[in-house]
Amino acid sequence: MAERNAPKHATYLFGRRDFLRLGSGAVALLAEGTLARKAFAGRTSPRPRARNILLIFTDQQHIETIAAGGCPHVRTPSLDRLVRSGVSFTQSYTANPVCSPARSAVLTGRTSCETGVYVNGRAIRSDIPNLGQWFSQQADHQTVYAGKWHLPRSYSSKIPGFEVINTGIGGFGYLCDAAVSRACEGFLRNRSRSRPFLMMASFMQPHDICEWLRLNMQNPGQLRYGELAGKLPELPDNFDFDKSEPQAVKQRRLGNEPAKGAWSKEHWRYYRWSYYRNIENLDAEIGRILQALEVYGYLEDTLIALTSDHGEGMAHHQMVRKNTLYNEAARVPLIFSWPGHIQRSRIDSAHLVSGLDIMPTLCDYAGIGPPQDMRGVSLRPILEGKSTPGRDFIITEVQANTGRMVRTNRYKYVTYIDEPRQQLFDMKGDPGETRNLAADARHASVVADHQKLLYEWESRLDVARRVPHRDAWRDNA
Repeated sequence: MAERNAPKHATYLFGRRDFLRLGSGAVALLAEGTLARKAFAGRTSPRPRARNILLIFTDQQHIETIAAGGCPHVRTPSLDRLVRSGVSFTQSYTANPVCSPARSAVLTGRTSCETGVYVNGRAIRSDIPNLGQWFSQQADHQTVYAGKWHLPRSYSSKIPGFEVINTGIGGFGYLCDAAVSRACEGFLRNRSRSRPFLMMASFMQPHDICEWLRLNMQNPGQLRYGELAGKLPELPDNFDFDKSEPQAVKQRRLGNEPAKGAWSKEHWRYYRWSYYRNIENLDAEIGRILQALEVYGYLEDTLIALTSDHGEGMAHHQMVRKNTLYNEAARVPLIFSWPGHIQRSRIDSAHLVSGLDIMPTLCDYAGIGPPQDMRGVSLRPILEGKSTPGRDFIITEVQANTGRMVRTNRYKYVTYIDEPRQQLFDMKGDPGETRNLAADARHASVVADHQKLLYEWESRLDVARRVPHRDAWRDNA
């Protein structure tokens, strides 16, 4: 859908060794962050602050899985409610389409190669504060956490900066997500109102599709439940894939269940149907928390943000799961809602946004400055309808620090270490990413421009020591 009330102009500060966005798209590299720190340090903004903040985190949610966003295959009254009460971004990208790396980026505003969480099961490096630690230091918020953590353990009773109100009960969302929503409801019902809160509700669903894939890997030769035959969603237009993809992408596909289980098209459709049922399970638990906010009188003074760590292949390019840079795994839902302060029922398709933007945005609404070296920006001007063109590009990492995506307004450029084949897609003319233009001489300058953007971005990162290939991107760019 076309964006309503499309903004026109703004200035952004990024963080240490900042980039300043200048009207026509020129980018100037500033000195060691002095300007940004002066702008944020000790700032007491006259703009309204959100007394309370709720961050809802889902796991492996494809961006096009909300009925109010146009998906005809699901019933999602709770997610619909958020969409209609706030701003939804359609060009929202994860910082890394893998669970732990993405979570580390959302919770710190720093890239996964900087946090040191380049694969699952790693902890955020100790000198980078997470959201709970920063709010505990800089604000008066009661910081509470319920559900999946995965930095490094999936579920933990001890999370730095947070009071854990629910540790989860295992790796199945259909069980543990109910415990998460009930813990959040109980917290809202029983807490003292003397302090504001920052609450994270981190759900497992629709991650249960991973278990479904394992259990249904082998194509049975016929539909398991014949009564579903007329209800299965169709396959996407980009179901086929480029046989000459980069090797990293090929290996990822061959390691997935459909390739091992010789799936038929009907089995692919059955998988898509099953995934949507997990979305509906998630929606019910989100609804419990939204209802509690309303019943206990918190809804009007609570900023709600919802996102996911990464998407899901959903049969596009014959992919399932994550860990690729195709849009289906790399794009994620991102919704903000605060009645009376954020625009309502707005679908924003104009701005490129990232999971890196969540930390500075929440800090902005809490009236506190963000930690230094933020790689994202506050989205508050966009959310409030200010004249804002947004950034020129975003970067997403993948494959244990061996792959990069550069997404600009028109193109997506993908490259891997020690891989001669690159990818370039015209996202305006080919949103399904079916025609690789990287080897086309007519697009050589476009490739070069994106390589330059990548080099400039990488040159200012403080990559963690333990990350493999930590200097390769600067050397190869």
